[in-house]
Formats: sequence, structure tokens, C-alpha cells
Amino acid sequence: MSLFDDPDRLSDDELDRYARHIVLPTVGGVGQKRLKKARIAVIGAGGIGSGVLPALVGAGIGRITLVDDDAVSLSNLQRQWLFTTADVGAGKAPLARRFAEARNPHVHIDAHGVKVTVDNVRDLLGDHDLVIDGTDNFATRLLVSDTCVALGMPLISAAAQQLQGQLGLWRGQPCYRCFVGDAFDTQDCDTCAETGVVGALTGMIGNMAALMAIRLICQIGDEGAGHLHLYEGTTNAWRQINIPADPSCKACALK
Repeated sequence: MSLFDDPDRLSDDELDRYARHIVLPTVGGVGQKRLKKARIAVIGAGGIGSGVLPALVGAGIGRITLVDDDAVSLSNLQRQWLFTTADVGAGKAPLARRFAEARNPHVHIDAHGVKVTVDNVRDLLGDHDLVIDGTDNFATRLLVSDTCVALGMPLISAAAQQLQGQLGLWRGQPCYRCFVGDAFDTQDCDTCAETGVVGALTGMIGNMAALMAIRLICQIGDEGAGHLHLYEGTTNAWRQINIPADPSCKACALK
């Protein structure tokens, strides 16, 4: 994003670029300016992130922080559409930044090729309006969730394995830890490498996470915090589960 971009106005280029948003009664110029002012942190540039990032960049989110310490492998290319065969072996974070900058010069991308840890998580996530987590292990997910609770920041969590996807918005109580509990504080959980995943599914769930973020920023409809949305690819069916707050949750019970 140019240092001369005014967050309170849309340039002629932006008016053309976002014309399909602006004609929507639910978005309009007011909503597009909200998107332009928004600051979103995206954790993970894998299958979910490859659906999230292009949608957010295309929507005109003003500032995106991307965090991923991984490098591209050949097996990623089945579902991680930010990358090409020539990118194998290179770090995902700078490559994703290159993709985003080429797609929309009005979006500022901060790319961090680091692992999210207890020592850096507050620095990475602070000063954002929203976090989207698309990582593939519970240790990182719970660390991100607990930090969002502590900072009073909404979190969208998205996951996909085999032909099943899940998506949820967490704000205050209940939190993501209320959903999964304390049993998964280690790295010991199934991954796509072990169980497999259909590439189209990760893109779909990532796009749905981006849509949830856009709805939240533009104040479209009920934000639906605390509901888990489950997708079953074998039947092409969605169902919604209401997650109750855990009164003993060590993250949100005292908030």
C-alpha cells in the first residue's frame, strides 16, 4: 500500500478495482473503506492460507500480517495455489508476499518466516483487528487462541482434512479452547500428510474464512461467534454446532 494512500478515501483505481463490492448494498463505499482500514493477521500460508490470502488481498484489506516458517514442498502444490513448481524449497512467507503485492498494490503485506511461539506471539498478533488461523497443529492453534482471548481480539479458526472442513469465529466466551479442551497442547495430532486432504476443500474452507472476515469487518448480518460450522464433502452438506462456554476454561473463564 502506498504511503500516500488515504484510508478515508478510495482512489479512482480502487473505485474501479472494488466496483463489484461498492455496488453491493451490504458493502458499498462505507464497507470498502472499512476493509481498507482493517488489519488482519493470517497464521499459515498452507492450504487454508492459500484460500484466505487471495480473497483478502482481492477484497482490499489494508494491512495483512502473514506468518509461516515453512518452505514449499512438491506435495504442497496439490492445494497451495500461492506457489509454483519453481518455488519448491523456498520460504512460503516471502513468496506469499510476492503473490499478494503483484495482485493488489493497495494492500500492505508484512510477511514473517518464523514459527509462532510464546515469546513472539503477542508481537505478531498485537495491533490487529482480527486473526485467521489456518495452521495444522493444536499447540499453535491453542497458543494463538489464548493470545487472542488475552488481547480481546476475534479469531477465525479454519481446518480441513480428508473431505471434512470446519470453521468458527471465536470472540470472548466461548473460545477455541472451550471447543477442543486442554488435551491437545502438544504437537501430537493428525496432519494432512498422514490422513490426506482434497485440495479443492482447503481452498473452499479458506475462502469461507475470508468471507467470514469480510462479513465481520463490513458488519454484514449476525457475526455468529461461538458457532462451529462443519462441512462434509462426501455429501456436500453443512451443519452448525453451538459451542457452550467451558466454565473451567483456563483461557476465557476469567475474562
